[in-house]
Amino acid sequence: MIQESDLIASDILYEWLLRRGDTALILGHRVSEWCGHAPVLEEDIALANIALDLIGQARLWLGYAGEVEDKGRGENELAFLRDAWDFRNVLLAEQPNGDFGKTLMRQFLIDAWQDALLSALKTSANERIAEIAVKAGKEVTYHLDRSSDLVIRLGDGTQESHRRMQAALDALWPYAGEMFSADAVDEAMAAAGLAPNPQTLRPGWDETVGEVFKQATLTQPQSDFAHKGGLTGRHSEHLGHLLSEMQFLQRAYPGAAW
Repeated sequence: MIQESDLIASDILYEWLLRRGDTALILGHRVSEWCGHAPVLEEDIALANIALDLIGQARLWLGYAGEVEDKGRGENELAFLRDAWDFRNVLLAEQPNGDFGKTLMRQFLIDAWQDALLSALKTSANERIAEIAVKAGKEVTYHLDRSSDLVIRLGDGTQESHRRMQAALDALWPYAGEMFSADAVDEAMAAAGLAPNPQTLRPGWDETVGEVFKQATLTQPQSDFAHKGGLTGRHSEHLGHLLSEMQFLQRAYPGAAW
């Protein structure tokens, strides 16, 4: 049962929970697309497990969002029966996999952000949010350790691997800034002590990614330009194609269950 004392306004909390759940869900689906296609068996298994972690996190956030919404929708309905404009994931999560280097760079940029965010959420005034952050944080800490190591190894590897990692960084950097943009939802959550203002996470993230890029011999872009819109339902063309695959079974056979 939702206690009113745990909330600011239920619509604000619901919107914020969608941002957490949708980002984990969409990134998890993107990573799962490597299953059976990764360059080596070890990476195939590792990526499949990371995808499972992310989808598990999405279930926690979206399950809670369904309770807050209180309209009879649970994690499955929120995942499979909403259209693209109803999703609230960051644009970076929905960007196509590209080559292995681009997938790793996307993962690293989000891992570093998620690690900082979940660490802050462990002290949320909302007990449910804090509990999810503790569980998800353990997984994301491992994800960040792994993606950091691979970015360094490939960035400071061969001439070809370095070229690909730099190209991936240059292509994805314009999407990173959205993770730290704040609007009325974020400000209300922060004022209530339920979540940090995303802008406060940027200095720590900059330090983390900067150190990794230095070891990887990669040049960090200096542009402050950031694509935005995903957090309010304005997405790139890629999300619609992703959802057409992810939601196909439930859309074709409504109510189907194993």
